[in-house]
Amino acid sequence: MQLDRGQLAALSAVLTTGSFDRAARSLGVTQSAVSQRLKALEERLGCVLVVRGQPCVATASGERLCRHADELALLERKLSDDIGVRSTGTDFPILRIAVNADSLATWFVEAMALSGDFLFDLKLDDQAVSAEWLRRGEVWAAVSSESAPVQGCDVSSLGGQAYIAAASPAFIERWFNKGVSFESLSKAPALTFNAKDGLPSGWSKQVYGRAVSPRTHWVASATAYVEACVRGIGWGLHPHSMIADDLSSGRLIALVPETPYVVPLFWHVSRAVQESLSPVSEAVRRVARRSLLQLD
Repeated sequence: MQLDRGQLAALSAVLTTGSFDRAARSLGVTQSAVSQRLKALEERLGCVLVVRGQPCVATASGERLCRHADELALLERKLSDDIGVRSTGTDFPILRIAVNADSLATWFVEAMALSGDFLFDLKLDDQAVSAEWLRRGEVWAAVSSESAPVQGCDVSSLGGQAYIAAASPAFIERWFNKGVSFESLSKAPALTFNAKDGLPSGWSKQVYGRAVSPRTHWVASATAYVEACVRGIGWGLHPHSMIADDLSSGRLIALVPETPYVVPLFWHVSRAVQESLSPVSEAVRRVARRSLLQLD
């Protein structure tokens, strides 16, 4: 079955932007044109592809077809580069990548900047489960703590993200005035990113042999998480690079010195588009080499 590229582009734009109006602006056409193209595609296939609303969302068929359209655009872009055809300057394929919030807050944006002319659709999830996005076929690549390759994908080591358990001086004075112990950690309010965040319990198990289950604040923002710690709201685990200045200035203090919690990170990429994503993979590995701990 040969599908109309303009209709596929309309579908992708509507689902990416969430509305017909924004899709029209991104494609440089009228809203009516987008609506007509999508309607024609749905009539040809005999199924609904988009549930109209605020925002517009894909049906199962629409999601599958949208991934096909984006993959086709990516492969066509690679073909154009290979045969020396210059891009129009607006032909930016969409890349769907799963990445954890701490990588995004510390080093991944630099890799994006070095990747070339792509549009990134990032799916934020914990590094322990980000590979699931690949298994479901919803992304083409992922930063994950999972070392085993996902079926149909290749995997390479990026290095280790070092986390430091820290708190503000005032918080330490209030909650750890007799020293940091498993018992005092259990009583002191902690900071947790979300329900998938296993960093505080992982670090305490490394240091004390037991996973702590403290009272916790839920702070699902990498930068707000650090700010909450600096302001004495709770103790938490932070990427070292994010709090290096705070540690140097004394705004934050390591709870137990010389006990970093290192999370190995890996780059998974689908073999189906591996060659097309080679500029992104190269940039990710290059930035990770100088940003993360290089593990033996």
